[in-house]
Amino acid sequence: MTTLVTGATGNTGRHVVAELARRGEPVRALTRDPDRAAGRFPPGVAVVGGTHTAPAALGAALDGVDRLHITATAGLAEVGPELVRRAVAAGVRRITVLWGGWVGPTEQAVAESGVEWTRLEGQEFMSNALTWTDSIRQEGVVREPFDQPSAVVHEADIGAVAAVALLADGHAGRAYNLTGPESLTTTDRIAAVSRAIGRDVSLVRISHQQAVDRLLAEGVSRADAEYVIDWHADPAPAARTVDDTVARVIGRPARTFAQWVAEHADRFR
Repeated sequence: MTTLVTGATGNTGRHVVAELARRGEPVRALTRDPDRAAGRFPPGVAVVGGTHTAPAALGAALDGVDRLHITATAGLAEVGPELVRRAVAAGVRRITVLWGGWVGPTEQAVAESGVEWTRLEGQEFMSNALTWTDSIRQEGVVREPFDQPSAVVHEADIGAVAAVALLADGHAGRAYNLTGPESLTTTDRIAAVSRAIGRDVSLVRISHQQAVDRLLAEGVSRADAEYVIDWHADPAPAARTVDDTVARVIGRPARTFAQWVAEHADRFR
């Protein structure tokens, strides 16, 4: 039973690969640049070239694959249904899909695929705090427009839930809301970083438009920038309310933001 993981070098995909490898499962990591990525995975992981946004070229990557993990990125919206069709035709019988924040074409295609599927509705990732590294290192500040609570989730916990759903029975047809064990404001998360690095970090509030302009300058489309900032202005109840799904699925407590910060503290120093 072999699993193909798309987006294998991304924030969550690499954790899916690592968890499957830790369990001794055959896993293929799909990446655009296999030579560059080879050293980033545990021993025994088969690194294959390709991208899930070009499904017509994935014949060899899908050959002999029984399970598939998909990360529903923005670039997948138009071709996601084709990816799902080709995967099912190649013999995939179980799929996990990490949603893009809503049930879009890829997520819908997975649900209608006729095979066992689980949708992972990860809320805000803890790794979003990595966007603060430069301003914290250089100025000791974080610039954000809002200070709303969010039950941020550790990417490794998403990887662990994906692995369980791919390997074990009883998860088919489920949509899992995935959060961390605490609902934390931006100020709360900044305080956790401050404690970890032993230096005061302060929140500097910027306007809604400044936040949108910052994303536009990074190459994000206006529609996506507006969506992201509007989301942070008023997170949905599912995003700000702690859900115990992670603990129930993987059999241990979800990781805290303090744990995540300890793992990445050097990046903020």
